[in-house]
Amino acid sequence: MAEQITPFSKEELLPKPEMLEIEKIKDELFIGIPKEAHFEEKRVCLTPNAVAALTSNGHRIIVESGAGNGSNFTDHQYSEAGAKIVYGPDDAFACNIILKIEPPSPDEIKMINPQSILFSAMQLKTQKKEFFKALAKKRITAIAFDYIQDSHGIFPIVKSLSEIAGIASVLIASELMNNCGEGNGILLGNIGGVPPSKIVILGAGTVGEFAARSAMGLGASIEVFDNSLTKLRSLQHKLGYPVATSTIQPQTLKKSISECDVVIGALRGDTRAPVVVTEDMVKNMKLGSIIVDVSIDNGGCFETSEVTSHTNPTFKKHEVIHYCVPNIPSRYSRTASVSISNIFTPYLLNIGEKGGLENAARFDNSLRKGMYFYHGILTNKSISDWFSLPYTDINLLIL
Repeated sequence: MAEQITPFSKEELLPKPEMLEIEKIKDELFIGIPKEAHFEEKRVCLTPNAVAALTSNGHRIIVESGAGNGSNFTDHQYSEAGAKIVYGPDDAFACNIILKIEPPSPDEIKMINPQSILFSAMQLKTQKKEFFKALAKKRITAIAFDYIQDSHGIFPIVKSLSEIAGIASVLIASELMNNCGEGNGILLGNIGGVPPSKIVILGAGTVGEFAARSAMGLGASIEVFDNSLTKLRSLQHKLGYPVATSTIQPQTLKKSISECDVVIGALRGDTRAPVVVTEDMVKNMKLGSIIVDVSIDNGGCFETSEVTSHTNPTFKKHEVIHYCVPNIPSRYSRTASVSISNIFTPYLLNIGEKGGLENAARFDNSLRKGMYFYHGILTNKSISDWFSLPYTDINLLIL
């Protein structure tokens, strides 16, 4: 009888021992938190409680002295949580993972070791081509926390900071309206026998929603403008409150702005915020009324807006008080720091559990979406288009 031909050898046909998956070895993270040097930046990426959670899992953390002062976290609290306190930025930037709120300056990039991992905001509109070239030269892996997007399509840190900015915009307007400064002495709210103050909100996104929630709690009369009917309907549904809404039509908007006490600008754009309030509209506003332009970091949506600072936050134009400070959440630095820290900590713990950033990014799509450099290779299409730099899809690099 002819021998049966088989594509397998005799050894291949014999039973084999079961091969079990080898568990990934946990990675010890070495994290540096330098003190923020950017003008009026008071936030910090990790709170002492977050540091305690990380150090108890075997990770090492270096904190530059004074890094938490702006958020009222002391060096002693960080030390008690297990961090090592250093008295200069060099040691913090020498760690293989660096956590920052603001993007590093050219001088700070020089202190970063090659092949390090950087977590920070990116702030594309304020960057120069040289910034990205410097990161590429050091083969840095960089993750922008404002680009991290979860499985529900939400940018968690951006949303959290937008919630703070929305609530803060109403609190700021309320303070500016009193007559201790230059306001009209109007209480932002509603009491018996007095008509409620009126607020116009431009934008029905997260900032607009939380501004409306705060104004609603005070009892103000609220009107929201946005060109997205879906957002306006969603806002009405979320608030469960009779809020007047409208698409942005010049004549309707002009009438509402001329009658209101406060206008909050919360519109965003792909390249910059759309300018929907002209100087002529501002001229028709009540004397002493308030403009809070939350979208100033995206260019502003008022023709009369000019960037101000936390030190000198307001100016008057056509007898209307303008508040145009970018980075409003930094005004409430402790709340913002706790929020950012609560989002960062699970990511860092997961990176340690998975044996490092590369393995964690294989299974966590949100990390890949936030990554704009991978070992010095640009992986973000927006940056590539903006600065005409070569780009490679991150999914081709992390398999």
